[in-house]
Amino acid sequence: MNIKNILFLDIETVPETQSFAELDPLKQELFSKKTAYQRKDEITADEFYERAGIWAEFGKIICISVGFFDLHSEKPAFRIKSFFGDDERKILLAFKNLLDKFFSKPEQVLCAHNGKEFDFPFIARRMIVHSIALPEKLQLFGKKPWEVAHLDTMEMWKFGDFKHYTSLNLLTNILGIPSPKEDIDGSQVAKVYYEDQDLLRIVKYCERDTLAVAQVYLRLTHQPILEEDQVLFVEN
Repeated sequence: MNIKNILFLDIETVPETQSFAELDPLKQELFSKKTAYQRKDEITADEFYERAGIWAEFGKIICISVGFFDLHSEKPAFRIKSFFGDDERKILLAFKNLLDKFFSKPEQVLCAHNGKEFDFPFIARRMIVHSIALPEKLQLFGKKPWEVAHLDTMEMWKFGDFKHYTSLNLLTNILGIPSPKEDIDGSQVAKVYYEDQDLLRIVKYCERDTLAVAQVYLRLTHQPILEEDQVLFVEN
C-alpha cells in the first residue's frame, strides 16, 4: 500500500463531566449498570468514573491528531495536524471536513493502534450523538469486511492471534522506536484536562502517539522509520 494513501490518527478522550456527581441521576444509574461487570464489589461507580472516558456513551473527545506523508519533496515528510478544544462537536466537524475534502478516495485508508476496537468506533459514535453525518471512511453499514478502509497496527502485529494485546508503548520499545509516553500516559489525561487544565500538554501527547503509529507501520512493512527532521507540525 502506498503510504501517501494512509491517514494515521490518534484520539484522546475524557469523562463527559469532571465527577460522577455531576451526572444526572439517570446517567449515574446507567453508568453503574454499564460498569457493574468490570467493577469489583468494593469499588463504587463513583470511584470507577475516572475511567468513563473509554466509553463513547459516557466520554467525549478532546483531541484528534492526524498524520500523513507528503511525498512531493525530495525527502518524504510526515505532517501532523491536531483538532482539539472543549467543543467536541467542533472537533468532530473539523475532522469530518478533512476526510470529506482530502481522504475520501477508495484507495485511502485510516490507520490507528487498536483503532478498530477504540478510535474508529468512538469517533463514529460521538458523531452520531452530535447528529453529524458519518464521513464515508467511518460508514460501515452494509460493507463487507474487506471493504472497510481501516488499518490497525495492533491487528497487524497480532498476525491472526486474536488473544494477543500489545500496547503501543510496548511495541515501540521492542521495535526500537522512541516512546510516545515520555511525559504522560492515557491514565493521566483526565486529570491533566480537568484538574491541571493543560490541554496543550494532551495535544502534544496525542501527536506523539500519532507519530508512533506511523513509525510502527513503517517497521511492520519493512520501511525505514522517520528521522526527526522529516516530522512537521501543521498549525491550525
